[in-house]
Amino acid sequence: MLRQVIERLESGELTPQAVLELCLQRIAVADPAIHAWVEVNPQAGTGDGLLRGIPFGAKDIIETRGMATEYGSALYAGRKGERDASVVGELRGAGAVLLGKTHTTAFASFDPAPTDNPRLPGHTPGGSSSGSAAAVAAGMAPFALGTQTLGSVLRPASFCGVCGFKPSFGLISMEGVLPFAPSLDTLGFFTESAADMECLWSRGFGGQSDATFRRAAYFRVPVEEPMARAVGDAVERLRASGVPVIDAELPEGWDLTARAARVINDYEGARTHAGRFQEFGERIGKRLAELVRRGLEIAEGEYEGAREQVERTRLELSRIFWEYPAIVSAAAMGAAPSGLGSTGDPGVNAPWTALGVPAISVPLMVSGGPLGLQINGAWGRDDAVVTVAADAERLLGGG
Repeated sequence: MLRQVIERLESGELTPQAVLELCLQRIAVADPAIHAWVEVNPQAGTGDGLLRGIPFGAKDIIETRGMATEYGSALYAGRKGERDASVVGELRGAGAVLLGKTHTTAFASFDPAPTDNPRLPGHTPGGSSSGSAAAVAAGMAPFALGTQTLGSVLRPASFCGVCGFKPSFGLISMEGVLPFAPSLDTLGFFTESAADMECLWSRGFGGQSDATFRRAAYFRVPVEEPMARAVGDAVERLRASGVPVIDAELPEGWDLTARAARVINDYEGARTHAGRFQEFGERIGKRLAELVRRGLEIAEGEYEGAREQVERTRLELSRIFWEYPAIVSAAAMGAAPSGLGSTGDPGVNAPWTALGVPAISVPLMVSGGPLGLQINGAWGRDDAVVTVAADAERLLGGG
């Protein structure tokens, strides 16, 4: 969608106003059933850059001046942002149009938003970036902003059949974004396809890359059978296209790293929200309240041990990236679970988030619901990762 919109804008076939009206029409038709948006209140770009006239949505924990910033919680209903977060300011400065705010789970934790899955109605769109993934999947916006602390970009992308990208930790400013676990929190993006993500990234944040999908390692992580089968099939198709994808052993202690990510998330998240919990109790959300209680019981020594475990894995992983420029695995445990009472399990994403490396989900459209192929690269190799993902998508017949 994004590439087509840009092409039609640059050819003069569409005007920025016409693109905005198309998005608003789609929202009017689709959102009463999907509930992706907290508020739709278009704010024009402030510059005339490479994203001129492109509408986008922003997750409700991202500050936006004069627009709803309610953190996905009834406790903050009616709250308006006081300024634009750094990333919003950058995008508007490049000419992009802030279309509105998208639903998130309460305080970007595990208490679900009201959003339905456009590609699999009656199933969760994932969390915590629920509304952003759903808005893009339903064609209501060419791209949207999310955040990931464990798996809050790649999991919703996989569940909704779109592309989600979590850049390298620290690469994009989190200024103006409600924190959860500051050593994990990372901005992220949703587009309809990996080819669209390559276009967005090169125009808005990164540069051009001449990378192609030349060689990759394949991590067989424990997932549900339909996901394992779909990822295995994708790997075989990549191999048939001439890409050497080599089965590789998971780094020693990978399970420990996954658990370490949870410890870090709970320890930091509990301390971020302890004051709010003290004031409001379970009104902050039942699952978040449980996390705060659990996290406050984690000793500092256990937390430091978790961070040391992540560092050990980071060193081992750096050696793997010397040999393989990309690592492929599953982007979620399986298809989106039925019902809206939970947001799914971020277990296959959490280690990568803790390691801080770029991660992207390439849509795999299969019977039974959308799935995703996760591709990871070394820290700072974001340009290459999005280009490799677009190449993989093309080789798999998507995009």
